[in-house]
Amino acid sequence: MGPEVSTDPASTRSVRGAHSRPRPSKSEIRRRRRRRRLLPLTLVLLGVVVLVAWQLMGTTSPRGSAGPHQTTSATARATTTQTTKPPPPPYVPPAVTPKITPALAGEGTWTAADTWTKGPPSVMTTTYRPDPSNPSTVAYVVWMRSATTQLALYPGYEGPGPTNFDRGPEQVPTSGKPYVLGTFNSGFYEKDSAGGFYTHHTLYYPMIDGLATVVSYTDGKVDIIDWQGGPKPGPDVVTARQNLPMLVDNGAPGAGTDIWGNWGVTLGGVPAVWRTALGIDAKGNLIYVAAANQTAATLAQIMIEVGSVRAMELDINPEWPIYVTYGAPNAGLPSVFVPNPASIPQRFLYPATKDFFTIYVKRPGVVQPPW
Repeated sequence: MGPEVSTDPASTRSVRGAHSRPRPSKSEIRRRRRRRRLLPLTLVLLGVVVLVAWQLMGTTSPRGSAGPHQTTSATARATTTQTTKPPPPPYVPPAVTPKITPALAGEGTWTAADTWTKGPPSVMTTTYRPDPSNPSTVAYVVWMRSATTQLALYPGYEGPGPTNFDRGPEQVPTSGKPYVLGTFNSGFYEKDSAGGFYTHHTLYYPMIDGLATVVSYTDGKVDIIDWQGGPKPGPDVVTARQNLPMLVDNGAPGAGTDIWGNWGVTLGGVPAVWRTALGIDAKGNLIYVAAANQTAATLAQIMIEVGSVRAMELDINPEWPIYVTYGAPNAGLPSVFVPNPASIPQRFLYPATKDFFTIYVKRPGVVQPPW
């Protein structure tokens, strides 16, 4: 006979309470399932918050307290900021301040003469009236950007003077025509004023210490200096042309500019005639000026007013001042900027009487100008 089983209801309730729980309701089951589904998402969000807080603490920590990761990020951000900074705009010379009121339309304002080239203008021109007591006198000014141009010097068939050396093309060479931007007069005949002349690896006349000299170098730079380098240019010189002492030096008129007779024999023996000069501004750009009714002193003042810190006188008298601009490649659309009835736009496209300067588009790696 088996053991006796109690049928007391109280006893039955006691056993169930000890070994089981009431069955959960359907709503409770649904809540539990939602909690289980939300738990992974909650953990992910918590991890993101912790990571962001950690990065913010590293970014704002004092210099030197951040670990390698934070230092690298800061450096990368700084580098990115520096490399994305836009470059400064290309330099343009300031307008020339008119001396006479009211000013003429466009007086002193620069105009690009080489609109066919790429990049910023390389040759810019303007005019202004430098003498309030003589408003009919006009100064013709050309500014040349040295960073984008190359200066060349060519002999003519008479100047420089007598020589057994090759005179070259005596005009803008065919190989240079695609790049020519401007051509302009040089200095005196050597028989009228001794001075050095060096171009195309040839020393036509020895250099003289103490004379104003326009020099171009193998690194592409140009300058106007008081020459102190002895009779022969060094290996870093491409061209060198001398003419008289310094007309402007350190932003002031050169010594003796008040003695007009020391600055060339004038037509008719008068002090004020057509004169030309070549200067350089504080940024190393060339400036050409031609004007009638000028003495050496008044020409020096014009050179200073248009921005020259150093300058030399070039040729004088009505026959020689000339600056030709070219409005298209291949020496196309030549135009005489200086109104000289003795000159024509094609003047340097056939053999020239005297030596002259040419401005070309600068090309990478080209040291010697076309010949």
